[in-house]
Amino acid sequence: MFLPLFLGGFVLFWVYRDFDFARAGEVLLHGTHWGWMLLSLVFGVVSHILRGWRWKQVLTPLGVNPSRSDCVNAVFVSYAANLIVPRIGDISRCGVLRKYDNISFAQSFGTVVTERIVDSVCIMLITGLTFVSQMPVCMAFFRETGTKFSSIGHLFTSVWFYVILFCTIGVCYLFYRMLRMLSFFDKIKVVVMEMWQGVLSLRRVRNIPLFIFYTITIWACYFLHFYITFYCFDFTAHLGILAALLMFVGGTFAVVVPTPNGAGPWHFAVITMMMLYGVSATDAGIFALIVHGIQTFLVVLLGIYGWMALSLVSRKKRIRT
Repeated sequence: MFLPLFLGGFVLFWVYRDFDFARAGEVLLHGTHWGWMLLSLVFGVVSHILRGWRWKQVLTPLGVNPSRSDCVNAVFVSYAANLIVPRIGDISRCGVLRKYDNISFAQSFGTVVTERIVDSVCIMLITGLTFVSQMPVCMAFFRETGTKFSSIGHLFTSVWFYVILFCTIGVCYLFYRMLRMLSFFDKIKVVVMEMWQGVLSLRRVRNIPLFIFYTITIWACYFLHFYITFYCFDFTAHLGILAALLMFVGGTFAVVVPTPNGAGPWHFAVITMMMLYGVSATDAGIFALIVHGIQTFLVVLLGIYGWMALSLVSRKKRIRT
């Protein structure tokens, strides 16, 4: 729990070690166009709501029928939980449905795995299109950050890479054999099978076009949630949609680093890319600090709302029974 906080804090300290926070406060109070900021937050809320609706659609083939509101509120809570312990959000939203709708944790987690696979395909497609359209800037970013494709390619031709790979496979196989000798293996097998049913639930979704629509709209909202914030400040309003797309992709991959809401790595990626488009280091730092802070605050508010709404619904159910 403390390691992600330490890692995020360390990266933030390194990025903002010589930063003018007084100027950031001045921009926040007098240089931010709040109408654009509120509009961007609307798209942030809509993306979470649509993710909840899409999740219900994937859960339905399993023979369960949670309410849309429970699914949405579980998503709200999951994003807030990620601020406390990164990557625990997907587990927490399955736990929420287990508690409030008595839905198998393993099955619901399987549907989450399916969602993540679909989202990974989406970001890969977006990344490919972005790289092709912004290749010069991408290459400049790799040079600035010291990333070399030759060193990455050398990794796959190294003997040690395959030694470590086969050793890992061997350890996993031995672990599997040891599990089979334990009495609780059958219980684990049942859980895995339930999870697999959840993974395969996408095949039985009734309205695939609606699922695709939800998926495209979710990612469009994610992008607009970020892009519209460019118009909140005079020093970023001139940046085009392709620049925003590149920073969006870079920020998405930066969030993979297990820190609260990507704090630190996200700032580094966005600031570095923004500077490639001619924005000063100070202005880029202000943008990242204010935008990330406000969007994180939104996640906290939605998490509190989701938790309170779920508690209220649960109390009403107990009163009825």
